[in-house]
Amino acid sequence: MNEVVSRFAPSPTGRLHLGHAYSALLAHRFAREQGGRFLLRIEDIDPGRTREAHVAGIVEDLAWLGIAWDGEVVRQSGRLPLYAEALERLKTKGLAYPCFCTRSEIAAEIAASASAPHGPDGPLYPGTCRGLPQAARDWRMRHEPHAWRLDMSNAVRETGDLHWTDAAAGEVLAEPDRFGDVVLARKDAPTSYHLAVTVDDAAQGVTEVVRGRDLFAATDVHRLLQELLGLPVPRYHHHALLADESGRRLAKRSGAPSIADMRAAGADPQRLAADLVDGILPAGFTAPAS
Repeated sequence: MNEVVSRFAPSPTGRLHLGHAYSALLAHRFAREQGGRFLLRIEDIDPGRTREAHVAGIVEDLAWLGIAWDGEVVRQSGRLPLYAEALERLKTKGLAYPCFCTRSEIAAEIAASASAPHGPDGPLYPGTCRGLPQAARDWRMRHEPHAWRLDMSNAVRETGDLHWTDAAAGEVLAEPDRFGDVVLARKDAPTSYHLAVTVDDAAQGVTEVVRGRDLFAATDVHRLLQELLGLPVPRYHHHALLADESGRRLAKRSGAPSIADMRAAGADPQRLAADLVDGILPAGFTAPAS
């Protein structure tokens, strides 16, 4: 049997909150109970929001909670050649195309449509640049900033039906076409979340992906990319999400209390960590929301 490898992969765009701690603790406990390895990966591919102070804060918060990782901390910003290689393979297959649309142009086109299709993340990209003639693409690529998108219809046609396994849900039929032509590389960054996380989990030998249920649907896209790139398929463990007393799930954008705040308030890290993995939450929070 292969060694169990799990990971925690936060984005350094703010301090960790209880929801992050819950996910990290579950992934850490799973690996340790199986005699496996636990990895820490910093997903710092967003140059506009990444802060070095938050990277240091993540390391500090996890150490305070008693979470130890194996090996060096891996940062996505140091792995850009891996993503470029994967993107090039998709281009060679004819499954990626340049997109020159701005966000405002996409929003305007969606607004003008009487029946714009929606996916798990909202309105789908309308495919404006998918059918551009090659000559026009070549000229615009030399003169205009552009992203790269996956030609979802052709990709799904190439792979056929795909499945993946979740610890709670069992075998899941992947439906990546619900997401439309997802971005593979952004205008301001040479990769995207979907491409980078898929490549990294394979490159690091991750066998168990422990993460929040809010990413359950996105796994369909990752399964598709795994198949297109010939990568191994890990097992998935999508856990329920922590919520505040009003039932709203914890998130950075909603001002969820940070681990640093709790440390400053004198919380006992060992007690906090033990309570979290047992589903016992501090006052003001509710049980994990399904």
